[in-house]
Amino acid sequence: MPKRTYQPKKKKRARTHGFLKRNETDQGKKVIKKRRRKGRKELTV
Repeated sequence: MPKRTYQPKKKKRARTHGFLKRNETDQGKKVIKKRRRKGRKELTV
């Protein structure tokens, strides 16, 4: 059996899609803003 594609790593996931990473770019900030406006329980990973 081959190895499955998704081998989750929490740290990698957070560093790639996390809050700090989002805040680095203008587009990322826009994403957080939109999600806040929508009333998201979780904004990022």
